[in-house]
Amino acid sequence: MMKKSLALLLLLMVASMLLAGCANSEEGTKPMVSRGLKGTGKELAVAQTNHEPFEITVRHIQVGESKKFRLALLEDVVRTTEAAIPGLKIKLDGVDGEVNRKERLRGEMATGKPPEVFDVMGSPDAALYAKEGLMLDLTSILDEMDLTDKFTTMVPFTHGGKIYGIPIGGSIEGYFYNKEYFAAKGLEVPKTLAELDDIAAKIKADGKYPFAQSSKDAWIPLMTTNNLWSYYGGPQITYGLKTGETKWTDEPIVQGFAKHQEWVEKGYFKKGELGFEYTDMRNQIITGEAIMMMDGSWANSVFRDPEQAGGMVGKIGFFNMPPLHEGDPIVVMQDANNGYGFSSAVADDPRKLLAVKEFIKNMWTEEMQLRGLQEDGVLPAMKMDLAQMQTASDDPLMQEIIKATSEIGTSFPAFDALVQAEVNIALSTGLQQVISGELDAAKMLENVQAIQEEANAAAQ
Repeated sequence: MMKKSLALLLLLMVASMLLAGCANSEEGTKPMVSRGLKGTGKELAVAQTNHEPFEITVRHIQVGESKKFRLALLEDVVRTTEAAIPGLKIKLDGVDGEVNRKERLRGEMATGKPPEVFDVMGSPDAALYAKEGLMLDLTSILDEMDLTDKFTTMVPFTHGGKIYGIPIGGSIEGYFYNKEYFAAKGLEVPKTLAELDDIAAKIKADGKYPFAQSSKDAWIPLMTTNNLWSYYGGPQITYGLKTGETKWTDEPIVQGFAKHQEWVEKGYFKKGELGFEYTDMRNQIITGEAIMMMDGSWANSVFRDPEQAGGMVGKIGFFNMPPLHEGDPIVVMQDANNGYGFSSAVADDPRKLLAVKEFIKNMWTEEMQLRGLQEDGVLPAMKMDLAQMQTASDDPLMQEIIKATSEIGTSFPAFDALVQAEVNIALSTGLQQVISGELDAAKMLENVQAIQEEANAAAQ
């Protein structure tokens, strides 16, 4: 057991270096309507005859002002679940997302004692935990609840043909931009990458930074690079890296990194970006210091909140990174990699297993997905008609994000879901070296390709 725990800890230390990327509610909150208990005969029998108090813990990352709406949704689910199961008390344990992923959950998994319910990244984290038998296999549970085919994708949480987690929401990556500035300067949303380049040059000449950026955590600038190389080489190019069919040194990938390096050298990002935290780049666009910002669609909640965005509420828009040539398909990173996992230990406790099933039933509903879109600006993880999404929120920014989603020709998962952990680490460190001027993009990618080949060989 000690050797197994140590091996898992070492794996998680590698995984922890991967770069993500991503209280009581107020009185009067409208309660959800429970749909009743559903479980095996054994589970129901135990729940009906045993009313002794018992507790499960839900580890979540809905902490801070920007997560207040998502926390309110979670609290509604908790209340409804507790009301449905006699004796149940759910303890909410809120932890910062990076702390949960890199420290708290990693340590708990190493000792084999994670919370009953916990926030988790599907790839690669859930795969590591599932491999060690620490995550509950949800395959039959989701079938029982008729939920298996209700999601846009379950790929990040599917390992060895079994499902080990459920995505809480979806997202796309694109550019938030200052609409007021664009209008004042006669700028239009670009239709090609060349037009985006031209806009950036004009903004720079006007004394502003074209792009807000924070690169202390490499997953943030890699959003830009990942989308660039997927345009130059097509979104399928990343899938071949793990099999050896494609290489990091292939010309289209080099072009993507070279374009990013060019933007750095032209001063399109604020100097010192390697020391900036994630929230810093949002402040750059809110204060007007920068005009555009590549980020996940989840960031919209910041720009719709007067307490965070101030006078910029209603003045921020959203567009997809444009293609190389006008009329080409829009290629966008679209993902559902963050969600909840469940401890495999609950399978040995009928009451806790029933509580987990009730939590799932109450959390993943059309109502909650639409509330998440309306109140928190999180795109649904469950399949949803476009018209439903459009009517769920009349906020102008959300309408632009929904429109951008409908324009996608081809989507792809973030690259870190497609390559080994050690490759992600090498690429993350390498991009930061390119940003600092320490390495040229082409040379950096040669180094990454060497790590890729070692990882591929080790897997054979």
